[in-house]
Amino acid sequence: MALSIGIVGLPNVGKSTLFNALTKAQNAESANYPFCTIEPNKATVPVPDARVDKLTSMVKPQKTIQATVDFIDIAGLVRGASKGEGLGNQFLANIRESAAILQVVRCFDDENITHVDGSVDPLRDIDTIETELLLADVQSAERKLDRTRRQSKGNKEMQNLVSAMERLVAHLDAGNPASTFAEKDTDAMRELYKELGLLTAKKVIYCTNVDEEGLLEDNEHVQRVREFAAQRSCDVVKICAKVEEELQGLDDTEQLEFLSSFGIQESGLVKVIHTGYSTLGLISYFTVGVKEVRAWTIQKGWKAPAAAGVIHSDFERGFIRAEVIGYDDFVKNGSEAACRTAGVLRVEGKEYVVNDGDIIHFLFNV
Repeated sequence: MALSIGIVGLPNVGKSTLFNALTKAQNAESANYPFCTIEPNKATVPVPDARVDKLTSMVKPQKTIQATVDFIDIAGLVRGASKGEGLGNQFLANIRESAAILQVVRCFDDENITHVDGSVDPLRDIDTIETELLLADVQSAERKLDRTRRQSKGNKEMQNLVSAMERLVAHLDAGNPASTFAEKDTDAMRELYKELGLLTAKKVIYCTNVDEEGLLEDNEHVQRVREFAAQRSCDVVKICAKVEEELQGLDDTEQLEFLSSFGIQESGLVKVIHTGYSTLGLISYFTVGVKEVRAWTIQKGWKAPAAAGVIHSDFERGFIRAEVIGYDDFVKNGSEAACRTAGVLRVEGKEYVVNDGDIIHFLFNV
């Protein structure tokens, strides 16, 4: 399960510059993903993980496959997008299947870069974007409600769904996001949310785009966004899109030196990816062998059969047991054989909850 993040923002906030940096990162790694279809508005980039690098150096496999993140970009939204203004609304469907939304907001002043509303105000920009996402959800929910009403005649179960949907539409119409709807966790609503891909039900990460000076210390714009996000229990990532684009032309050593000149240790793209994992409650486990070292993304709290299912559905359906080695134990002992000898390889059953960093070999029979 690749993490998928939709990127939204007003025009001229640095969204396209950020996406260009992501696209360059994708192109630099594309040889490792021969079956990945690369679309103009989609960048698939590897998840930076020092543990994968360490395992690769120890095992020296024929190939290494990192977990990946899909970033999906749409045209800049403007006020009135839900009514057809601008181009952004035409592409909202592209991000409905995303797990999270990265909302890029401009947090720097530059008289040479025009702001669509004439001045820099990130909270106003956030309000504009979230209003348009909410209005788009209202339209989707109303269309679904109309269809369900027509299909519900004589069907009591569907009539109950109609009543629930009417309450959802009223909730959205009142200016409330789908994430705060009281009935969202019922079976019927979970299925409906999944079908509609309601944008205001998704986790949000606020991405503050600053100038180079703003990387060193939060400016007033960033401080306001952090305070706003804290009230909503949302994560914030600070980047300089211009710096991110420049980084893509450098090797690893040059990147570290360049970042150090700004007093930071990791790129904004790395921060975005790691924050995405944290926001969505995702972790990684590894499969390790001479043919391949690979990272797999799962939801924190998943049991072994479900984790096996991300490799292949047969692994989950015919699950027998899992042989598990903790990452630290593997590094300490140096190999699977040495871990067996040391007694740190464990045999786990269907109830085992996979931990972040587990190295697992699944046994199954179909």
